[in-house]
Parts: sequence; structure tokens; C-alpha cells
Amino acid sequence: MLAIERKNEILSILQKEQRVLVSELSQRYRVTEETIRRDLEKLEKEGFVKKTYGGAVLNKNISVDLPLKIREKTNRKEKQKIAQRVAELVEDGECIMLDSSSTSLMIAQELKKKKNLTVITNSVEVLIELSGSDGVQVISTGGILRDSSLSLVGRAAQEVLERYNVDKAILSCKGIDMEKGVTDSHEMEADVKVCMRSCARRTILAADSSKLGSVYFMKVMDLEAGDVLVTDKVPSKEWKAYFEKKGVSVITGE
Repeated sequence: MLAIERKNEILSILQKEQRVLVSELSQRYRVTEETIRRDLEKLEKEGFVKKTYGGAVLNKNISVDLPLKIREKTNRKEKQKIAQRVAELVEDGECIMLDSSSTSLMIAQELKKKKNLTVITNSVEVLIELSGSDGVQVISTGGILRDSSLSLVGRAAQEVLERYNVDKAILSCKGIDMEKGVTDSHEMEADVKVCMRSCARRTILAADSSKLGSVYFMKVMDLEAGDVLVTDKVPSKEWKAYFEKKGVSVITGE
């Protein structure tokens, strides 16, 4: 296994389990503990982890954004359920905006079954996924390419979005908090989401349950009456009461 492949796998484990031990990783990959320590040092310099005695923990800094390829491997079953429920909310013939995230890619896979659909997106992976789909017309925003998320951002992307009025905006996020609202880790990503929301008659927020109670660097929006949250499982009583008070519909994959 190449060093970069091992590092990516370690990040995937951290994303799921939040912590790793040098001794366990050494046995798992059949390399020396010193090799694993070097891997963790590199990940720490890149801002993804914090080294601890005997191992490392995931860096939960509110402005750190894990690479898309790592996020795509996390909570796949939950995201697949969310994608299926989101697709059920999209009607043939509609125009929608779809942002860039690991969940958005799965949603795009489900949308390929639709007819006469128009999808406006800033996601390079969604563009590729939907290319060649007979029932889907795809419009790219253009803009500045973010390598870590394979998304197109910046003023150029927003100017394209602002030309259109669509039926639905399907958005992802990093966190949902009762006081801070919907948040994301990157300013330019947040700006695109805000723009998409303003262009749509209805907003669908696709977020797995791990996002509830988390706060990240940039505020995207406050939830409002008429919004829809699609998540993987039924929220707690506290969160259910919060969504009911806000007038937000909650749809789960359970």
C-alpha cells in the first residue's frame, strides 16, 4: 500500500471513530510504529488531526474541511437513505439547484431516474455523474475550483446562479445548531449555498443526524417555515420540538 493510500485510510477511520492508536495502526498496516507516527505528523501538519499520547484524534476545528474522497467513505448507508428520500421530493420536469458534497453525489445518482429535469450545480462530481443522462439537463456554474471538495465557487459561480429561478435548492451542510443555525466550514462554499437558497421556491437540507448540534465556521442560513430537512433517523424529542416550532418538515430514512 502506498503511503498516501494509508494516510487516506487513517483519515477515514478517524472520521468514523474520532481517534486512532499508533500500535493498532501499525498492526493493521504491517508497518513500524515509527512509520505510523510519520503519517500522523503529516496529517497534523495538514490540519486534519491532533496527535495525542500513543495516537491521534480527529481535529474538530470549525474551519477544517476534510477532503471529499474521505467524506464519501463516511456514513455511506445513512447518506444513501437520505439521497433516496431527497429524490422522492423531486418531481419530473422541475428545475433544481444541487450543491457540492458527498451526499449530493449520491442524490445525483438517484436523480438520473427522473425525466425532463434541469440540474444547476457547482459540483464537478455531480456534473460528471449526470453527464449523458437522457432525462436530465445539466448546467454548470463555472467559477474557482476547490481541489479538496471538487466544487466551483466564487463570484463567477454566484453570478451564474443569480440568473435562474428554480423549484428547489438541495443543500448540504456541516452543522445544524438551535442557536447558530445551519453552518459550513468554508466561506466560499457557504456563499454558494446562500445564493442557491435565494433562487429557489423551496429549500431541502440533506444532512445526516451527526450534523445536529454541530457548529462550524460560516453561517449559511436560519431554518424557516416551509424548509425540509431530510436526515437518516428520527431526531430526539428536543430536536423534534425545535423543528416543529420552526415549521420545518423532517423526513427520515427510517
